Amino acid sequence: MSHVADSHDLIRVHGARENNLKDVSVELPKRRLTVFTGVSGSGKSSLVFATIAAESQRMINETYSAFVQGFMPTLARPDVDVLDGLTTAIIVDQQRMGADPRSTVGTATDANALLRILFSRIGKPYLGPPSAFSFNTASVSGSGALTVERGAATKAQKATFSRVGGMCVRCEGRGTVNDIDLSALYDDTKSLGEGALTIPGYSMEGWYGRIFAGSGWFDMDKPIKKFTKKEMHDLLYREPTKIKVDGINLTYTGLIPSIQKSYLSKDVEAMQPHIRAFVERAVTFQTCPECDGTRLNEGARACKIKGISIADACAMQISDLAGWAASLKEPSVAPLLDTLRHTLDSFTEIGLGYLSLERPAGTLSGGEAQRVKMIRHLGSSLTDVTYVFDEPTTGLHPHDIQRMNNLLLRLRDKGNTVLVVEHKPETIAIADHIVDLGPGAGTGGGEVCFEGTVDGLRASATVTGRHFDDRASLKPSVRTPTGKIEIRGAELHNLRGVDVNVPLGVLVVVTGVAGSGKSSLIHGSVAPLDGVVAIDQGAIRGSRRSNPATYTGLLEPIRKAFAKANGVKPALFSANSEGACPTCNGNGVIFTDLGMIAGVATTCEDCEGKRFQASVLEYRFGGRNISEVLTMPVAAAATFFGEGEARTPAAHTILSRLTDVGLGYLTLGQPLTTLSGGERQRLKLATHMGEKGGTYVLDEPTAGLHLADVEQLLGLLDRLVDSGKSVIVIEHHQAVMAHADWIIDLGPGAGHDGGKIVFEGTPMKLVTSRSTLTGQHLADYVGAHKL
Repeated sequence: MSHVADSHDLIRVHGARENNLKDVSVELPKRRLTVFTGVSGSGKSSLVFATIAAESQRMINETYSAFVQGFMPTLARPDVDVLDGLTTAIIVDQQRMGADPRSTVGTATDANALLRILFSRIGKPYLGPPSAFSFNTASVSGSGALTVERGAATKAQKATFSRVGGMCVRCEGRGTVNDIDLSALYDDTKSLGEGALTIPGYSMEGWYGRIFAGSGWFDMDKPIKKFTKKEMHDLLYREPTKIKVDGINLTYTGLIPSIQKSYLSKDVEAMQPHIRAFVERAVTFQTCPECDGTRLNEGARACKIKGISIADACAMQISDLAGWAASLKEPSVAPLLDTLRHTLDSFTEIGLGYLSLERPAGTLSGGEAQRVKMIRHLGSSLTDVTYVFDEPTTGLHPHDIQRMNNLLLRLRDKGNTVLVVEHKPETIAIADHIVDLGPGAGTGGGEVCFEGTVDGLRASATVTGRHFDDRASLKPSVRTPTGKIEIRGAELHNLRGVDVNVPLGVLVVVTGVAGSGKSSLIHGSVAPLDGVVAIDQGAIRGSRRSNPATYTGLLEPIRKAFAKANGVKPALFSANSEGACPTCNGNGVIFTDLGMIAGVATTCEDCEGKRFQASVLEYRFGGRNISEVLTMPVAAAATFFGEGEARTPAAHTILSRLTDVGLGYLTLGQPLTTLSGGERQRLKLATHMGEKGGTYVLDEPTAGLHLADVEQLLGLLDRLVDSGKSVIVIEHHQAVMAHADWIIDLGPGAGHDGGKIVFEGTPMKLVTSRSTLTGQHLADYVGAHKL
């Protein structure tokens, strides 16, 4: 008879209602690999991340004392009736890594910490503790007197303090120094009063105007080019100084310290577009001449082990660094070396051996960031843990997917439950258990369409089952280019003086294994050109208040149309402005913070969750009020604003783009925080399609897309090309490769084994020659034997 402890072999979910889930109930086998499939937006992430993983994390947090919980984020309990048999969940998602300029691959994975200890122990000459090799720690020293009380007597004792750090003094450990172009900060023919300052946010109508005028240091009506030396110094360089304006205490700071503090301490990629444009216009970044971009001071660079300094170690490709670490034989630090070797080998094993430890974390793609997070779990001796992965094959060439599959199976075979949200058939095929959600997306999804084995899925009539064995075929004929972009001598990152012509007026697909130099080539040499609209993999940032209508700029023409029809101000029709319900501040819900217990969100009783004041809802346009418009799906809104009395061409254009990318089911007011990764990617695509440009660069547009959605994307790409645009796609998906007019393949390997063009030509030529890894996989995919 089996032991009662062995009877808990299922994770049971009953009545899950997070986001669009409709009372979903599933039973997942433990210590097996379960893959969740379904079209983008069908509820996969809502079930896996927002329900199972979220509840597991919340319950673990509740095991800590109330004091400790006070320092942890409070997680709301998911909307579900029963969650049973949960185990500790480890979430490895695709959130991009922190874009802090001080964060590198080495600091994010603890590899740098291990290297610092290693150099502090056996580096020659001896420099000091591990902090002496840290580019985030500055050297400081101080001395003074301490007053010590002993009984009734007090005695002064001399004390000195010093800390050895590795930070380069010139660039403060950033590796780059910046130069600010003064002509981009102001127009020197104008006076301050006339609005000479061209920095975003520095308007003379607001507080800045009061501060400049109230300081008394400037003549507000004198053109800047007539300023005295002292006035120019005060305007540009003055350190923060307390001043009093109209009886209010304020701080005046010169323009350059102010820009350095507010803009240059942040990562450029994470800024709002208009601020980013200003920084790119006004600031030039160059490698620090003192540390040569290594971020470390001279002392840290001079201490070496076997002729290698810590700066050299971080600059090496990780696969080479692993070889160097393996050659070190030093019994005094043997456990440290074992851990370091294991960490570095994990990079190679997971397919990231081409990175270097000094690579800024913010420059990693979503797939790379996810794999970097996986590294710390690879050698873990924990068992009976639930690992939750979000599309682990994103950014992986078909050649690398097999390796990722082996890793997932290895985690399972150690006795862990592995839950994977995935669209690639290669990974779905290795599942022990499959949960297929659908049948559609958004409100048309949220139901379990199929549960069972891979063979069962193939035989089922679900969308995933029907498309599971779909294989794109090569196009019988390809388009003729209308021109070309010439790239000569591209050297960025691992590129080796690449010369290539990118044809225009056709669909070009750039392929190659992860790390072969695709993004370096296209984003480095094509994206900066005039008339090129580049859509990268960067995440969409948005709070609960953001929704598709605000993000795409759709709300602007809708508010104006409502205002014009009713003769009132447009601001009334914004839930973030004058029209907001005063009770809930336009949120629609009221949040009650319950300390360390999960907070409660209750629907606002005054506006009943509609987010607007009652008086605003009386204004109508085309027979609907603003709240009713925001609850409409995109497809219905496109019809509403496309004809009849509510015709609004500006709104209809944006809505047509959203329908084109397959988001017709989203409601206009749905918070961005509830959108899936694939939906966010397509929302971004729809927004950028409105920009004026003759060439579009798309970086892995199939990320987060179901096999059925990829067909729609290919249709969209065809329409773009047929309308006279040039489309360049960086992609690993074979269906997109097969659909291309021209393929540029980089390789042959990753890192310093890549960076060369290994093939350029039509997909048919690539398949028949099978000369590259991509060619072999594409030939297998389209069934080259049938050609």
